[in-house]
Amino acid sequence: MPSHLSADRPAAQPPGHGPVDALISQTRRLKGDVDAVLRGTPADGTDPRERWQRALYDLALHHLDDLDQHLAQLRDDPLSAPGPSGPGAAVPPARRNDSLLSRVGSAEWNLLTDEVSWSGELYRILGRDPAAPPLTLDELPSLVLDEDRPGLTAMVTGCLVDARPIDGEFRVRRPDDGVRTVHMMGEPVLGADGSTASMWAVLRDVSELRRCRREVSETRDSLHHHRQAAARTEHRLAAELQEAVLPPWRGSLRLPHDGPRALDVAAAQLPPSAHAPLGGDWYDALDLSDGTTLLSAGDLTGRGVGAASRKAMLLGAVRGMAMTGTEPGPLLACLNRLLDATVRPAPGSAVCLRYRPATRSLVWAQAGHPAPLLFRGGTGRALDAPRGVPLGAAPGSSYGQAEETLEAGDVLLLHTDGLVPGRAGATAVHRLLGLAPGFAAARTAQDCVRAVAEEFGEGEREDQACVLVARVAS
Repeated sequence: MPSHLSADRPAAQPPGHGPVDALISQTRRLKGDVDAVLRGTPADGTDPRERWQRALYDLALHHLDDLDQHLAQLRDDPLSAPGPSGPGAAVPPARRNDSLLSRVGSAEWNLLTDEVSWSGELYRILGRDPAAPPLTLDELPSLVLDEDRPGLTAMVTGCLVDARPIDGEFRVRRPDDGVRTVHMMGEPVLGADGSTASMWAVLRDVSELRRCRREVSETRDSLHHHRQAAARTEHRLAAELQEAVLPPWRGSLRLPHDGPRALDVAAAQLPPSAHAPLGGDWYDALDLSDGTTLLSAGDLTGRGVGAASRKAMLLGAVRGMAMTGTEPGPLLACLNRLLDATVRPAPGSAVCLRYRPATRSLVWAQAGHPAPLLFRGGTGRALDAPRGVPLGAAPGSSYGQAEETLEAGDVLLLHTDGLVPGRAGATAVHRLLGLAPGFAAARTAQDCVRAVAEEFGEGEREDQACVLVARVAS
């Protein structure tokens, strides 16, 4: 009794069909899956990414269709019967236009007898009358577009003279539907003396496949240009928003504007590399109504317009609370609650300092931000930081404060991450402290900022960075 597996198959089926049938079934299932995804992809044509996706799905379906029918051809061997070789030869019945078999033909040119044999499908591929005799190798270029003839001639010559396989494409102009692209693969058949006795080839109409590939390429280019335009627009909007919220002053600023023991303040933004979007870095210096000065810097995660808009909100809150007399520690606690209450919370860091010129005292707090650097007498150090978690990391957190008494000629430096690639904070601090001798010789805060820009301005920068320098006047 035959096994269950063999009983399901016709007894007359040739051996070896089982694996091919299984491959055909897998291919058709995959075609159905891809087609289902393609049908679910929007087809309104307005989104470049959607057009690109549809083109890729369409190209994949053509490849799978070809694979399906290649396997069917392998199973059924429809080309085993000889094709027509001259006028009046029988031609197989016409098949569906979308069938692979209507797009694959074969030919053989016998150099010893001058006989030419074409399959019926090759007549359809090349747009020839099935009643006409097949073309010789010398006549074949007459069907090919002028610009493609040299390539076809070189392929045939290389096959006949040097016994090289043929693998190339050319275009033919058919009287029924215009120009078609044909892919030709062939090999020489050598005689007993080693010379070329004949040449056989398989020719395939790949016009539709090439059309799909062109569409994929065009939609990919369109998507690329669309993304570039969107990136440029977002960068411009982020830059405009940043310019609107950061301090309007340029160069040095004296705070408070009147009175002794003021601060000489200067700042700079070090932009990211040309193609990197702007980040959430900010700095500020504000003359308060009670005669004190607020210095602050911070960095919100994210880039582009979203980061710029959150930065505008945060900086506005800092200024508003500072104007009401809120001390640095409670101010950062309010910022932490504010970030937690936003629709899309984004963690960040900040440092706030309040300078009282009458006593040259400095009260400050930090929220996961690099500590200010103090330069005095040709040396520098980082201030001991009070407790403080990053903004948005832990709702309800409180922030400690530290106090420092400054002296005439002291230089304070605030900075954000991003001065060096990879946010290497320790490396940045070490290099900043190495600028201490130059800061001691500098006459203005602007000179110090210029030294920082020279130190960190060269090379690729992954992120934007801000630097603020305050020099205590004598």
